[in-house]
Amino acid sequence: MSGGDEDHIPAASGSPDASLTQDDSFTATSHAGLTYPWGDAAPGPGETIRIANGISWARIPMPGSLGHINSWLLDDDADGDDGVAIVDTGICLTMCSDAWKALYAGALAGKRVTRVIGTHLHPDHIGLAGWIAKKQGVKLWMTRGEMLTARAIVADSSDSAPDEVLAQSRAAGWDDAALEAAKARGWNMFQRMIFPLPRSYVRIEDGDRIDLGTHQWRVVVGSGHSPEHACLWNEKEGVLVSGDQVLPRISSNVSVNITEPDADPLGEWLASIDKLLATLPADVTVCPAHGEPFKGLHVRLMALRDEHRMRLYNLAEAAAKAPMRAVDSFPLLFNRPIGEHNQGLATGEALAHLKRLEVEGRVRREDRGGVWWYHGVA
Repeated sequence: MSGGDEDHIPAASGSPDASLTQDDSFTATSHAGLTYPWGDAAPGPGETIRIANGISWARIPMPGSLGHINSWLLDDDADGDDGVAIVDTGICLTMCSDAWKALYAGALAGKRVTRVIGTHLHPDHIGLAGWIAKKQGVKLWMTRGEMLTARAIVADSSDSAPDEVLAQSRAAGWDDAALEAAKARGWNMFQRMIFPLPRSYVRIEDGDRIDLGTHQWRVVVGSGHSPEHACLWNEKEGVLVSGDQVLPRISSNVSVNITEPDADPLGEWLASIDKLLATLPADVTVCPAHGEPFKGLHVRLMALRDEHRMRLYNLAEAAAKAPMRAVDSFPLLFNRPIGEHNQGLATGEALAHLKRLEVEGRVRREDRGGVWWYHGVA
């Protein structure tokens, strides 16, 4: 297995992007009722842990609040050799590429990479997908919604926060100091955390069955955290690679983004939870992007649904007492102070919750001189 040293992958040390992945927005939530078959064990550098027939676990270190992403290595011996498909890769930083080089020299020595699969577009998932695909001479597999959205974001050449972003931030209640700070920050840090994506890819869709040697993985698509997030389900072995669609201890960021300012991502998220409950069995082993493999999928899905519903209830109650802006909702949504570094992510999630209440007819939005105020509806 090859793995070159060139390609201009930046170092994490001193990088202004180092703590700016979307992982920093995740909110800790209850994980009562879940079991962790491997406890708090995790694979070390160059190592993997066998999860079930057909799948192994590698952990790629990252900067940021979580400090890692899990990569899942799926057996793919269709050509009679020792092949492996890689699911999710880490950010385009040397600490992540060095982890892959350690794997190439360690647990993956002698194995052939057959393809790279990206569950969704965020840089911790596809940041090194182009690098691995290029070095190993393989294709990237993704849903169309994720691939095209990633390309659109990467192609944005704006040097500073666009006027649309500043207007939305002001509408959410940002003060002049916060807006000036946003203007001073660099724009499109997403672009800097992704190695150039290949020009072509293999599209996967909801319901597709991907044959990897003797194993078959069904694509189950969810939405809300990202446009068309692909989970992979091996029904025979009882394993689900869940990406960020289901995480054991934290709730993924669900935000209104400037690319679709009128969208209802939380509505999509809640609908996806219902879909996964109806589609997947309760006893699968869930292999998430962050944290440890766990059992208790239905318990976790219901907890995520109920916790978001409780936040919606609290917001509706507060808006019924007094009109609020998005920034006023932060104490009701988050269990930690919101500072300058995560104000944008918090704003996106607040707008998503308020949009859901609008769609449900529980609040109405009033524009007062470019600032949005939300009123409860009796």
